[in-house]
Amino acid sequence: MLDHITLRVHDLAAAKAFYTAALAPLGYAVVMDFPEGFGMGVGGKPDFWLTEDKAASPQHVAFAAPSRAAVDAFHAAGLAAGGRDNGAPGLRAHYHPDYYGAFVDDPSGHHMEAVIHTPPAGAKARAKPAKAKAGAKAKAKPARAKAAPARRPARKAGKPAKAARRR
Repeated sequence: MLDHITLRVHDLAAAKAFYTAALAPLGYAVVMDFPEGFGMGVGGKPDFWLTEDKAASPQHVAFAAPSRAAVDAFHAAGLAAGGRDNGAPGLRAHYHPDYYGAFVDDPSGHHMEAVIHTPPAGAKARAKPAKAKAGAKAKAKPARAKAAPARRPARKAGKPAKAARRR
């Protein structure tokens, strides 16, 4: 389990403006602020830190969203705050049937995502695969042939056996 993460950004002021707006729909706010960086979190605990580094390279961070509406709001707020669209809100069934996410690139080029893994509110839960009935016969696995034990090569005549190794 992660306690916190630090992301390096090209422009700290631009990042602060972007993330304050984009993460507000997910309940995030600036919790701690220092000249060299700031920490954001939910409920007063900073778990997402940002610091300036002009040589930062793009990273991917996904935030858990409480609802599909929050994913939609994250995407809209991120675009309004100057982010670049990298995937509109929607299902990503290639991950799993209820993966609903949206992607926005921040001013430094980092790939931000908001995602929820549950069906929409009010939707019926998906049926789980049926379990095997009690007492049903399991398919027999084919028996494997046991490998013959490896043989040591025979000693050549006239050569003494090696002394036992000391332990």
